[in-house]
Amino acid sequence: MLLIGENLNIMSKRIGEAIRQKDPEPIRKLAIAETEAGMDMLDINLGPARKDGPEIMQWVVKTVQEVTDLPLSIDTTNIEAMEAGLRVHRGKALINSISARSERIEALMPLAKRFNAGFIGLTLGAEGIPRDANERGLLAAQIMAEAAGYGIPEEDIWLDPIVLPVNSQQIQIQGCTEFVMMLPELAPNSKSTCGISNVSNGVPGHLRGILNRTYLIILKRYGMFSAIADAFDGELREIARGKRPGLESLIYRVMDGQEIDTSSLSIDEIHYIKTTKVLLGHTLYSDSWLEI
Repeated sequence: MLLIGENLNIMSKRIGEAIRQKDPEPIRKLAIAETEAGMDMLDINLGPARKDGPEIMQWVVKTVQEVTDLPLSIDTTNIEAMEAGLRVHRGKALINSISARSERIEALMPLAKRFNAGFIGLTLGAEGIPRDANERGLLAAQIMAEAAGYGIPEEDIWLDPIVLPVNSQQIQIQGCTEFVMMLPELAPNSKSTCGISNVSNGVPGHLRGILNRTYLIILKRYGMFSAIADAFDGELREIARGKRPGLESLIYRVMDGQEIDTSSLSIDEIHYIKTTKVLLGHTLYSDSWLEI
């Protein structure tokens, strides 16, 4: 599974301050660290970038590409900043993201075509977050049809089901999972991705890692191509690279509805079983799910 490092984000106090002051060193150090951690791509998230967005985006893209050859995922809601970043990016960039809303399609798909960039197709429509896998499928079909009209090949589209926090949107987790299961038939030549850390957003910090890793395994089983993730979660990286087959097999058994004798399992393995049941909707979420 391909991994996109999520850590170069203006919401980080240290990185946000470095961007505002145009101090390149913290940005270079983080880009090097994410590269050395084994990421395949780096996400640059500047958010709305309202003030001097184009200039700042170009500066950040150039600063990062001074120290790494990895392609970049460019993440901002500022159209002018997106175009500026694409203009100076070396190699094939990824636009993060284009939703199924007409204003985003009309503004960004021409940029994807002009700069030969891939783009993340966010299954978000005019009515907001889709309610289930079928609505996600309809939005994905709309995105692909619009892209075809611009001459963008399907393999340049990375479909994103929008992973939502399990502590407030537990039922939506199943909708995301079912959508990923549909993709081989719906869009066999497209890619797929998601912000895996979103599943644990708002959850107590010490519980976030196991949620992210467990959901990665669930989605990986159904062919998820990539994930935007914490570059420095070593166990998650091992899972993505297929280095935890025993853990994957255990979670697959839970997914298949098998009864598992936990008497010979470690506490860590039992925690993964409990977390899988929460993400499958078999157990209601609470902050104490591992203790029940």
